[in-house]
Amino acid sequence: MDIPKSPCADIKDEERRVGELVNLPASYSDEEEKAVVRKIDMIILPFLCFVFFLQYLDKQSLSYAGVFGLMGDLNLTSSQYSWCSSIFYVGQLVSEYPFIYLMSRLPLTKFVGVTVIVWGGMCMCLAAPKTYNGFAAVRFLLGFSEGAVSPAFVTITSIWYRQKEHTTRTALWISMNGLAQVIGCLLMYGIGKNTALSIAPWRVLFLICGAMTSAAGVCFLVLMPSGPKDAWFLNAREKEVLRQRMAQDHEGGDKTSFSIPQLKEALTDPKAWLVFWFGVLVTMQSPVLTFASLVIESLGYSKLDTMLYTAPSGAVQMALLWIGVALAAILPRQRTLVALMLIIPPLVGTVFLFKLDLSAEWGMIAMSWLASCITASMSILLSLSASNVKGNTKRAIVNTMFFIGYCAGCIGSPQLWTNRPRYTEGVITSIVTWCLLFVAVIVYRLLCMQDNKQREAKAGASVDMSGDMLEENGLHGADMTDKNDPSFRYAL
Repeated sequence: MDIPKSPCADIKDEERRVGELVNLPASYSDEEEKAVVRKIDMIILPFLCFVFFLQYLDKQSLSYAGVFGLMGDLNLTSSQYSWCSSIFYVGQLVSEYPFIYLMSRLPLTKFVGVTVIVWGGMCMCLAAPKTYNGFAAVRFLLGFSEGAVSPAFVTITSIWYRQKEHTTRTALWISMNGLAQVIGCLLMYGIGKNTALSIAPWRVLFLICGAMTSAAGVCFLVLMPSGPKDAWFLNAREKEVLRQRMAQDHEGGDKTSFSIPQLKEALTDPKAWLVFWFGVLVTMQSPVLTFASLVIESLGYSKLDTMLYTAPSGAVQMALLWIGVALAAILPRQRTLVALMLIIPPLVGTVFLFKLDLSAEWGMIAMSWLASCITASMSILLSLSASNVKGNTKRAIVNTMFFIGYCAGCIGSPQLWTNRPRYTEGVITSIVTWCLLFVAVIVYRLLCMQDNKQREAKAGASVDMSGDMLEENGLHGADMTDKNDPSFRYAL
C-alpha cells in the first residue's frame, strides 16, 4: 500500500531499520556502548543540567527579591505577592497548549533553544517594572516562555537514554533545583552586601539571571543536537551503536510528525491521567520553596541572615533526591515504592511546620528545609513517565499533561499562603495533598502491574507483527506506543 511521505526525508527508512533491529542481538561490545554513553553524558547532560539550573534560579529569584525590597518598592500586598508567584504558572499553563503541538512538529532542541533565549530576555525585563501590574505582566510572559523546557527535557532524556538509565539522568537535571537554591541564596547575599549599587539589589538579580539564561539559550540552540542522527560528537560507528542500543527499547529518536491516534490513546489512558495528577499533587507544596525565606525573615532575622539560613534547604533537597536515586538503584524495578518512601520526609516536615510553636526558631527553620524536599519524589515520578510512555506524539502529550498539572498546582497553592507567618491554610493543604499523592502512586503501580500481567499472559500466544501490518495499523515501526507494543513492559 502507498505510504504518505514523511515530513523528514528518511524517517521511514530509519524506522524500518530500527524495527528490524528490535529482535536481533546487539552487534557491539560493552566497551563500545560504555564509550558512547560516556560521550552522551559529557555533552547532553551538561546542557540539560545547566538550563534546568537557570530555570529554577529564575523561579526562585522571586523569593529572594521579596526579602530584598520587592514588596516595598512595588507597594505589593501579601495577596499581590502571591499572585506574582501564581501568574508565572498561568503563563506556563497557557503555553502548554501551543507547545504540545510545536514540540512534536519542530526539531525539539532548536525549538527549546529559541524559547530559552526569549525567557532570558523576559527575566531581564523583570528589573524594569515600577508597579504591580507591570511586574505581573512580565512574570506571565516569563512563565509562557519557559513552558517548553521541562516536558521537552523528559522527552530528550528518553531519546538519548535507555529505560533503565532514566532514573539517574532525570535525577541529575532535576537535582539542579536544589543547587539553584543554594547558589541563588549566595548570589543574592553577595548582591545584598554591595552597598554601592545604583539600583535595588533585586533588580540586579533579575538582570544577572536573565543574561546568563539568554547566553545558555544561544549555546543550546547552536550546539545541542536534535537527536542521535545529528550527534556531532559521535562518529559513524558510534551513531550505529547508539541506534542499536536505543532500538532495544524500541526507541527511534525524535520525530517531527503529529499522530491523532496517539493523541486519542493518551487522552483515554488512565495512567496518563494519573501522571497529570502527579503534577498537580506534587506541586501543591511548591509555595514552601517560595515562602520559606519569608517565614525565616518573619522570625526576626536580617535580610542577609535570611539568605544564609535559606541556602541549606537546597542542599537538603539534593541529599534526599540522591537518597532516592540510591534506593532506585537498589530497587530498580520498584520505583513507585521508592516514590512512596520519598513522600514521607517532606510530609513529616510539613506536619511539624503546622504543630511547632514560632518560638522554636531553629525547629521551624529545619522543618522548612525538610518540607521543601518536593524534587526527590518528583524526580522518580518524571523518570517513570519517561520510561512508561512510548510514541512521539503520545509521549509529548503525557509529558505536557504532567506539566499542565504542575502549573495548575503552582497557580492555586500560593493563594493559600497569605497569612504570615504561620500560613496555616497553605500548610494544611500541603499535608492533605501529600497524602493524596501517596494514594495516586499506589493506584498507578497497581495499573502497571495489571497491564504487565495481562501482557505476560498473552506473550506465549502472540506473534511478531510484520512491517506491513505495522504500517497498516499506523504504528510505523519504531514510533509504536506503549499500548501497541506487545513486548513493552511498564516500569514499576
